[in-house]
Amino acid sequence: MDRKPVIYQLFPRLFTNTNANCVPNGTYAQNGSGKMNEITDKVLHAIKDLGVTHVWYTGVIEHATKTDYSAEGILPPDNPHVVKGEAGSPYAIKDYYDVDPDIAVNVPDRMKEFEALVARTHDAGMEVVIDFVPNHTARRYHSDSAPAGVEDFGAHDNSDMFFSPSNNYYYITRQLFAPSIDLGTGKKAYVEFPAKATGDDCFSAFPGQNNWYETVKLNYGRDPQNGSGHYDPIPDTWFKMLNILRFWASKGVDAFRCDMVFMVPLEFWQWAIPNVKDRYPHVKFIAEIYDVGLYRDFIFTGGFDYLYDKVNLYDTLRGIQCSNFSAATLTNCWQTVEGIAPNMLNFLENHDEQRFGSKFYAGDPAKVIPSLVVSSMISTGPMMIYAGQELGEQATDSEGFSGYDGRTTIFDYWSVGTIRRWYNNGNPDGSGLTPRERWLRAKYATVLRLCNSEMAISKGRFYDLMYVNYQNPTLNPHRQYVFLRSYDGVTLLIAVNFSVDSCDLAINIPRHAIEMLNIPEGEVNARELLTGDIDCKTFSSEKPFTTMIPPHDAVVWRIVHKNVRKTETEK
Repeated sequence: MDRKPVIYQLFPRLFTNTNANCVPNGTYAQNGSGKMNEITDKVLHAIKDLGVTHVWYTGVIEHATKTDYSAEGILPPDNPHVVKGEAGSPYAIKDYYDVDPDIAVNVPDRMKEFEALVARTHDAGMEVVIDFVPNHTARRYHSDSAPAGVEDFGAHDNSDMFFSPSNNYYYITRQLFAPSIDLGTGKKAYVEFPAKATGDDCFSAFPGQNNWYETVKLNYGRDPQNGSGHYDPIPDTWFKMLNILRFWASKGVDAFRCDMVFMVPLEFWQWAIPNVKDRYPHVKFIAEIYDVGLYRDFIFTGGFDYLYDKVNLYDTLRGIQCSNFSAATLTNCWQTVEGIAPNMLNFLENHDEQRFGSKFYAGDPAKVIPSLVVSSMISTGPMMIYAGQELGEQATDSEGFSGYDGRTTIFDYWSVGTIRRWYNNGNPDGSGLTPRERWLRAKYATVLRLCNSEMAISKGRFYDLMYVNYQNPTLNPHRQYVFLRSYDGVTLLIAVNFSVDSCDLAINIPRHAIEMLNIPEGEVNARELLTGDIDCKTFSSEKPFTTMIPPHDAVVWRIVHKNVRKTETEK
């Protein structure tokens, strides 16, 4: 049976770092780093216990850093003036064929340690996701680990040309790279001539401090001066990237989370994804994308399996929580992605977004239940959480390059308090957590496990009940949202309450839902899956379905129809 993906994103550099005394802007020597080897079988089984099917290991591929690993044979050291934070951005790749040395116990064995982590993850019954960063590299790219015959990006570029289809980069000809940051002086200065375009499409030698000045834009054959594409013959960058994808797929990677896919020509994806799947047919591709208007192109033309639904569902749920958006706007969300809902990857947190429990978002991680239930149960598509989210991490640290902004840093050497206490030096038994954190993690586990234990969620049909309840005096459409999921004789009635007050709902079920989902009507013994409560309910178009929901909570009532053999749960 195909599983509904439940993805757990973790950043190895932070995840197993047990240093409780990190200092802001601390070096590797001061603050240390988590290691792949410390993500043990015991740790992986504890992650799986949440209901997780996939682990996204963020920041695996070697990126630019201020830490000097030249003694380990990693040359040349990165110039610190074009590195963000002491640890560096995991999205400023300096060697696509190597593993970040920070997360290895024995640096020369870093690839073997990664391969062992992949094997442990698979043995634990989960699949492996890593980043693929196609749009840009670090300012200085050099692979000391590439297979024989593989040449570096830019090795044969004609730097006298701003654009050439055969170049890997774009050059600001006859100009020195001169961003509005300190590039140093003397022998330690960073010098780049001619300047290269930055990863955020700044085609100038003078990017600002808010530009992606630490990265260089890759050239896929599109001329930014006029938007024309030059894809025949196939550009060199395409072949280089295809080889990189196949390399990591050969290491056992099951899926790629592809960074900023819309900044790379759609034609590349249309070519590359089938070429990877031809050899590795099980490999999935996840797109980071922020334009709803491009969703269908990247699925049907580009070939992506899943897309971030950030600007649709995430932004709406955040608006309901923070900006007094009406819960009724969730109807617009599923209508926007109707026909492609199984391809939508939903989330409430990731490394780019502010923590749900931070003062910049909800302010209280316990308010998450309605958002969590909607995002995980509204479709058959993937659900993703970010390590520490299930513990209520509020991102109160000012770590260094990342200030106090409600996010967990990706640029600094750091240790996250909630994760560190859960990890408990490799013994994640919950003993280091507060009662509130244990309660919240159990709530996450209950919800996420249902994603695959209930086929109505993993495979079932969706039916929005809001249109027959807008005039319902018991239901406030601005604070409550109700829908059905149904599959093979089992129906789930799901209702969420974003209000600070409890509500007693009498939910109307339309005749159309009864007929479309082929649901028998009548009195039923129903089980509420979040609490285990059992009650006699009426499921009918003639009489409302009644339920109470506490503040900031949800109910998932499971109804097994009389003409279907009961499962062990109902016996």
